[in-house]
Formats: sequence, C-alpha cells, structure tokens
Amino acid sequence: MSDNRAARGRSSHTSKSDERPPAPWGNAPLAELAILAGIVCLAVGIFGSHETLIGVGVGLAAVGGMEVAIREHFAGYRSHTTLLAGFVFVVVTGVLFYAAGLVLAYALPIGAVCFAVAFYLARRAFQRASGGLSFRVGGMRG
Repeated sequence: MSDNRAARGRSSHTSKSDERPPAPWGNAPLAELAILAGIVCLAVGIFGSHETLIGVGVGLAAVGGMEVAIREHFAGYRSHTTLLAGFVFVVVTGVLFYAAGLVLAYALPIGAVCFAVAFYLARRAFQRASGGLSFRVGGMRG
C-alpha cells in the first residue's frame, strides 16, 4: 500500500523544467484558437477558391504555431531552433523577393545566411534557458 502512494507521489511531482511554460494571457487557448481559425479559413479558401482566404488561413495558423514555438523555446521547455531559423529564412527571402524585387538567385543565399545566424542565436538562447542542453525533445536530452 505504501509503494502505491510513493509511486503516485513521484508521478505528481514534476520538475519546473518539465512543465510547459504558461501563456502570458493565462489559460485562454488563444494560440490554439488562432490555429483552428487558420484551418477553417484554409478549408473555406481551398473549397471556395478564395486565394485571399487561403493566405489568411496560412497566416493565422503560422501565428498560432510560432507563438507556441517561441514560448517553449525561450523558456527552455523544447528546442524549436530549426523552426525558428526556418521562419527567419522564409520571411527574409519573401521580403527580399516580393517587396524589394530582388532576383531569387540573390534572395535565397541571403536568406540562407540569415537562417544560419538565426539558428546559431536560437541554439544559444535555448542552451541558456535550459541550463546547457543543446536540444530537448520529449524524454531525450542532449
């Protein structure tokens, strides 16, 4: 009987670093609602042939997903280094190509350099936040 209580006591006590970081706005599932709204906009845009609604859906889902990734990464909960650096690559390349009118052959290498810098900085930030780990996925630590 005492072994059963000890097992329950161990499972209910998790360390602070094993808990998902709370959202700044409390328990309201804003990121999840943004992702859901993005999926709905995407579905309506695809089936209704509305290109603008497809873009809005992708944007909403990206905002919701990036918010969770940023919060988890900089709290040291899980490493999202590649996702964050990839986001930088997409934004820089898109701005250079579409807004600045740069040829894609020049925009891609500049985006790749920005990816490498963002990857290095995001990895360092996660190492500081997690106490020296370079990655942390589920039960794996490194």
